[in-house]
Amino acid sequence: MNYQVTVLGLGAMGLPMAARLATELTVHGFDIAEPRLRLAEEAGVRTFGSAREAAEGADALLLAVRNGEQLDEVLFGATGVAGVLKPGAVVILGSTVGTDAVPATVSRLAEYGVSLVDAPLSGGPKRADEGDLLIVVGAEPAALEAARPVLELLASTLTVVGDKPGDGQALKTVNQLLCGVHIAAAAEAMALADALGLDQAKTLAALEAGAAGSFMLSNRGPRILEAYTEGGAEVLSRLDIFVKDMGIVGKATRAAGLAAPVAAAAEQLYLLGQAQGLAAEDDSAVIKVVAPAKRTA
Repeated sequence: MNYQVTVLGLGAMGLPMAARLATELTVHGFDIAEPRLRLAEEAGVRTFGSAREAAEGADALLLAVRNGEQLDEVLFGATGVAGVLKPGAVVILGSTVGTDAVPATVSRLAEYGVSLVDAPLSGGPKRADEGDLLIVVGAEPAALEAARPVLELLASTLTVVGDKPGDGQALKTVNQLLCGVHIAAAAEAMALADALGLDQAKTLAALEAGAAGSFMLSNRGPRILEAYTEGGAEVLSRLDIFVKDMGIVGKATRAAGLAAPVAAAAEQLYLLGQAQGLAAEDDSAVIKVVAPAKRTA
């Protein structure tokens, strides 16, 4: 297919997504870390020395940015890429940035003849590599069709929740409420198992097989058990990402006049973790907030 997609940011999620897309599409990529560029080249991605070079003439731009400020900088900053995209191109926003940043982004992109496809995704690096992500989309129908070659390669579950950008962010906010609470609850459960003298690995296996099981328990559970090892668990999702995401959840619930005490309690655990120096560790390290040291050997 003569379709060029540019992936900016070849980190834990960006690289497997780019590699997956490169199986069928022409993929350009950029990252500030030289080792990631080498890995991308090995995966069939053509890499460049700058974001603007990588985005030149792209049909689609896949972005995984941290927040609305970073989104604005990448697209419209001093070295922003909005102006080098092909007219009629789509910017696919795969990040959770909240709904507030979306209207201004849509308006400014329209000046370049470019559309925004609001498509926050979930699933982690392994599922990204396999094209097994959950992607929720808010986009105008024409923009959605233009983005389908990318979305359908990455997603096993593609849910169109509305026909305007912002709808995807709204649903992802609900999703992150649950994810943030589930990770915090899994960490507390494993800390309690340890405090009661139980073997945590056996406890985890038993819980997974019963009504208490959840995706987050199964996904984060093994990494929670590695939190106390030297170096901790492999960082697949930083703890401070959930500081950001639970902040978005809190802002949304307050704006809606909705009490969300469980989400607020989970947010405090992540904030405490950040204050304790765990921001750059895997989010499974939140167990160390409630149990700073493992009790049983």
